[in-house]
Amino acid sequence: MAHVLLFHSVIGLRPAVLSAAERLRDAGHTVLTPDLYDGVVVDTVDEGFALLREIGPEVVQDRARQAAAHLPGGGVLAGLSMGASFAQAVAEHEPRVGGLLLLHGTAGTPRRMPSGLDAQLHIAERDEYESADAIMLWELAMARLGAHPEVFTYAGGHLFTDDASPDYDAASSELAWDRCLRFLAALS
Repeated sequence: MAHVLLFHSVIGLRPAVLSAAERLRDAGHTVLTPDLYDGVVVDTVDEGFALLREIGPEVVQDRARQAAAHLPGGGVLAGLSMGASFAQAVAEHEPRVGGLLLLHGTAGTPRRMPSGLDAQLHIAERDEYESADAIMLWELAMARLGAHPEVFTYAGGHLFTDDASPDYDAASSELAWDRCLRFLAALS
């Protein structure tokens, strides 16, 4: 099965992230959930962005890179919301990555990517942080860079897979996780 490094959202390493990791483990995958905030969890996105500014995006990115250094070759970088942006940013500089699994966000249009990289993006149809145009540009850039991107859009809000969020959509969440599990199984 796949080795997955799952980065948390701007809110921190909280129960929703651990539940996502457990869902992947239950399917037989090895999943690590590095704590990019060193134990701090906040209640709101605004508090999360304030914490990110306080810690420093460069420090958090460095922690993500350090965590990825322990990922076996062919492993999968994954992330939820802000964590997706860090997963993508690490993948841009890590040729050993075997897959990229992004939920609820990207790091914008990629500048480089390992050729042949399989990637999936699972995002709300009307995501408040990612426009339809930005998603299309992400997909086109990934393909231009030699990656194999798939984009899936869903009902619900930004964090549609998070049952503790007002954005949650049960049907979209189940469909997204089913697709994620099939993606990881195909990479194994």
